[in-house]
Amino acid sequence: MRLLLALWLAVATAWAVEVGRPLPRLILEGADGGCITGQPFDSDTLRGKVTVVFYVDPDKKSLNEPFTEALKARHFDRSRYRSVAIVNMAATWMPNFAIASALKKKQSRYPDTLYVKDLRKKGVKVWSVADDDANFLVLSKEGVVLYARSGRIPPDEYDTIFSLIQSAMNR
Repeated sequence: MRLLLALWLAVATAWAVEVGRPLPRLILEGADGGCITGQPFDSDTLRGKVTVVFYVDPDKKSLNEPFTEALKARHFDRSRYRSVAIVNMAATWMPNFAIASALKKKQSRYPDTLYVKDLRKKGVKVWSVADDDANFLVLSKEGVVLYARSGRIPPDEYDTIFSLIQSAMNR
């Protein structure tokens, strides 16, 4: 029994998001979710540009709004930078059709951000991020996690994150 537990913990930890390590692959398609456009989502396609990923419970969508507004105000070069919002739709009581409708509106309002639905908390399982919370990641062009946080991003970390993004873009 102990051997099984140790093996399970080793496998579970190997998939966890860890700063300095590549982001584990997450595929969302079919019953698991996907892009709001209907296309499958594969986190391996995020390589090539510095990427910020918001993995969020819809009930926590406003938690990091001040940070999101400050991030938008930076006007990072979209040829070297992208943003992805993955919505943990299984983390809320809200009906999926209502969330999907709101996401479609956001996608047309913010076409530079990729909006993705996670219908079965697959991101929570694969990345070991916090469930029922707001998670934020910064990825290098190679898909390596440069920054990870769950919960509210403290204002005193904004400039550090912005510098990290700019530095990664310049590499």
